[in-house]
Amino acid sequence: MTGILERAATPADVLPPLFQYTPGVQADFDRLYRTSFVRVVRTLAGIVGSLEAAEDCAQEAFTRAYRAWPSWSGDVPAEAWLHRIAVNTAISYRRREQIRSLPSLIMRLGIPPLAPDPAQRAESGTLLPELRRLPPKQAAAIVLRYYHGYSNREVAAALGVSERTVGQRISDALAMLRSRLGDGG
Repeated sequence: MTGILERAATPADVLPPLFQYTPGVQADFDRLYRTSFVRVVRTLAGIVGSLEAAEDCAQEAFTRAYRAWPSWSGDVPAEAWLHRIAVNTAISYRRREQIRSLPSLIMRLGIPPLAPDPAQRAESGTLLPELRRLPPKQAAAIVLRYYHGYSNREVAAALGVSERTVGQRISDALAMLRSRLGDGG
């Protein structure tokens, strides 16, 4: 599965499918799974920071979505509903991971970290680690907007927030990324 992030995105990966789904219909959920899995994993990789963790979160998200499929109301597109479940799963994963890493963080507090060499940072892809450092809700908005090309309205539907909230999260995240990556413009 390591090729998911490396292969070029196809229109089926980027554009939401124009399918109608019926809640509780097994064939429709199977189609939703087939058409959405790669996009969900890519979204979650930007939030949790590794393909393995993204695949685990995607599996958990699809399990949750399958259980809730009969009660999906259809008031939002199925893909947006699924992305909301997936993003919430990734946010929970990051919270659990932070709690698990707390003891080692406490042990390291006495030793100040060395500043990274700017030349090394420029050569090693630093965007993914920096996305991982963002608050999960901001990372989700950035990944859905810029990686998948969704409009702010589609991102808002996927995350279950207003377009204004999406705009604010993206603005805050971009400012943070610019300051961390040293890009003033």
